[in-house]
Amino acid sequence: MEFRALSSSFRAPGVVGLSKATSYLQRDVVAVSAAVHGRKTAGQICAKRPALHSSFLAKPLAARGPPPFAPLETNLKNVLSPKKGGFASPVCMAAAYDAEGASVPEIVKDTGTATESFVSKNPALVTGFFFFAWYFLNVIFNIMNKKLYNYFPYPYFVSAIHLGVGVAYCSISWLLGMPKRAPIDGELFKLLIPVSICHALGHVMTNVSFAAVAVSFTHTIKALEPFFNAAASQFILGQQIPVTLWLSLAPIVLGVSMASMTELSFNWKGFISAMTANVAFTYRNIYSKKAMTGMDSTNVYAYISIISLALCIPPAILIEGPKLMQSGFADAIAKVGISKFVSDLFWVGMFYHLYNQLANNTLERVAPLTHAVGNVLKRVFVIGFSIIVFGNKISTQTGIGTAVAIGGVALYSFIKAKLEEEKRAKAATS
Repeated sequence: MEFRALSSSFRAPGVVGLSKATSYLQRDVVAVSAAVHGRKTAGQICAKRPALHSSFLAKPLAARGPPPFAPLETNLKNVLSPKKGGFASPVCMAAAYDAEGASVPEIVKDTGTATESFVSKNPALVTGFFFFAWYFLNVIFNIMNKKLYNYFPYPYFVSAIHLGVGVAYCSISWLLGMPKRAPIDGELFKLLIPVSICHALGHVMTNVSFAAVAVSFTHTIKALEPFFNAAASQFILGQQIPVTLWLSLAPIVLGVSMASMTELSFNWKGFISAMTANVAFTYRNIYSKKAMTGMDSTNVYAYISIISLALCIPPAILIEGPKLMQSGFADAIAKVGISKFVSDLFWVGMFYHLYNQLANNTLERVAPLTHAVGNVLKRVFVIGFSIIVFGNKISTQTGIGTAVAIGGVALYSFIKAKLEEEKRAKAATS
């Protein structure tokens, strides 16, 4: 009754507007307060609203003081304020901050309740996808590369195509600013020259081996790379290699020897080329340590690819140029057609560049031990898929030798990774 009497006695537009505004404010604050605090339901508070409304309006404006719901408003601000460390549901926060014109995602991020992205929520799954993509691209490259050599046996020219497509890819990435091209000076250029020479030599010799023997056999021989790395570290860099690491190399040498003696596709050209690639990549690793700079790996690899391409073009022209002009291109086009020939050259180069780049991105995400496991499994995948796709027949001794060599690589990688982790742990504690 008191509420109705007061409402009817004040008919001035200003007072009626104030009454309606106060009523709406009370209703909204009551609803939010009931939702946030949970101590009283909205019905319990609304039951007392007429009395509160009446007593509030009965006083003069100057004497009313702060509104009776000021504590509720203060508590609501404390709950929503990120500085207080409070928490509110996303719906409440969106409603509150949207009225102020703020961006909801930024507010959510400030309060520590950000909706995490799929990548941050599932790091193991993302890393697993990186490994899968790395293996997949590597297998596809090896299969396409070998199929190309079956009707176009010119590894020097194909090696230059690999690097040429990669250089074109890096150039377009630089133009788009993904990533931005890092400037290079004369001193860094000189440091990258020996790295590029070894990279070009190893790349060409690997492709010569691919063209001469089965892909599985080339990768079996390349399993000897840890042996050459250990020897170079011991006798060239002067680093002391533990006895356990040397002993772990014995199965690799034994396995490769067993596989080589009975490999059906064996020939000395393929064997010597793969061994030369091992030596070249070993020296590339040595020179890479000397050329370590603050430049990111993507830009360094781009510059190495450019220099290596310049080094690969002259041998391709001198060694294979005359044959290519006489019959090489014509025979390939006659066998598969010009569109497939050009397409194969492009995609084999693209897969080569992408799998190398993705390998770097993958290995940067994992620990040294996982790195070791990843490299071993990659070689197993390539050997296995190449045998299945090309139907290569292998003898029992070759199969056993390959398995022993891969097992030796795994053992060597595990021991080396553990030694590196122990060395880092000692450096961190000292």
